[in-house]
Amino acid sequence: MRLCKPLAVAIAFVVASLSAYGQDGAATYPNRPIRIIVTFPPGGPTDIVARAVGQKLFEAWGQPVVIENRPGAGGNIGTDLVAKSSPDGYTLVLSNFGPLIISPFVYSKLPYDPVKDLTPITLAATSWFFVVVHPSVPVTSVKELIALAKAKPGELTFSSSGNASPSHLAGALFQYAAGVKLTHVPYKGGAPAVGAVVSGEVQAAIESPPPIVPQVKAGKLRALGAARPNRSPLLPDVPTVSEAGLPGFEVGSWYGFHAPGGTPKPIVDKLHAQMLKAMQTQELRERFAAVGAETIANSPAQFAAFVDAELRKWQKVVRATGVKVD
Repeated sequence: MRLCKPLAVAIAFVVASLSAYGQDGAATYPNRPIRIIVTFPPGGPTDIVARAVGQKLFEAWGQPVVIENRPGAGGNIGTDLVAKSSPDGYTLVLSNFGPLIISPFVYSKLPYDPVKDLTPITLAATSWFFVVVHPSVPVTSVKELIALAKAKPGELTFSSSGNASPSHLAGALFQYAAGVKLTHVPYKGGAPAVGAVVSGEVQAAIESPPPIVPQVKAGKLRALGAARPNRSPLLPDVPTVSEAGLPGFEVGSWYGFHAPGGTPKPIVDKLHAQMLKAMQTQELRERFAAVGAETIANSPAQFAAFVDAELRKWQKVVRATGVKVD
C-alpha cells in the first residue's frame, strides 16, 4: 500500500493541476485568435454558418475569428486536423453529418474517432431534406412513389451529390425504410444533382432546401414530402414524409461546433454560452434561414446525445444497404 500512496498523490496533483488550468484558461480565454475549420469550400451553408457565428464571437470578445476552409475526403481532412489539435479552445470545427456520422461506417480506416477525439459544443442548425420528382413521374405522393418503385424495381433513378454524401444516404434510407429498389446516380454536388432531376435525366432526389425550393416554386420539380418532424416553413403545403406515407422518415444535413477532445469544460462552457447568445439573435436566425437551415443551439450534453443517436441510426442503414465510398 505504501508503494501506491505516492502514485495516488501524483495522480491527485495532476488532476488538480488540470482543473486549475481549465479554470485559469477559461478566465483569460480567449486572449488570441480563434480558428474555425470548415470542412467544405467557401460559399456553402457550412461556410455561411461558421462565418456568421465567428463574426458574433469576434464582436463579443474582440479577438479575431479566422475561418479556414479545409475541404477534402468528404470533410474528413478538416475534421482530423481539429481532432489532432491542442485542446485549448483556439481551434474548432464546424462539424456536420458526413465526417462525423457517415465516414466512420463507409471508410475502411478513419484517422479520428468522432466521439473520443472531439468535444461537442452545440448543434447550431439543421437543414431537413425534401423528396422531389420530375413532373413527368406519374406520382403525387410518397405512397404513390413507393407503389411505383415496387412495381418497377430498380427502374426509378435518384440523384445525389456524390457517393456516401448525405443525399446518397437519404436515398439509401428511403429504400431501406420503404422496402424498394432505386438506382443511384451520383453527381459532384447538390446543384448538379438537382439539375439532373429538373432536366429529366434522373427521376427523383432527396436533397437539401437551397437547390430544391426555387425549382419547386417554379414548377420544375414536384415535392412529395419534407423529411422532417414537422412541415417546413419554406414549403408549408408539402406534407412531411411521415404524413405522406412513410412514418418516421427524417433526414437532413446539420451543422454544429466541436472542439478537440479533452478541451476543458470551463472553456467549452464559455464557447457554448457565447454561441448560444449569438444564435438567439434574429440576425443569425435569418442568415441561417436564408440557406434553408433552422437554428437549434442546444447544450453540449444534448449535442453529444444527438451525435450518439445519429451514429446508431446510420450504422444500421449503412450496414443494411452496403453504401461504400468508391
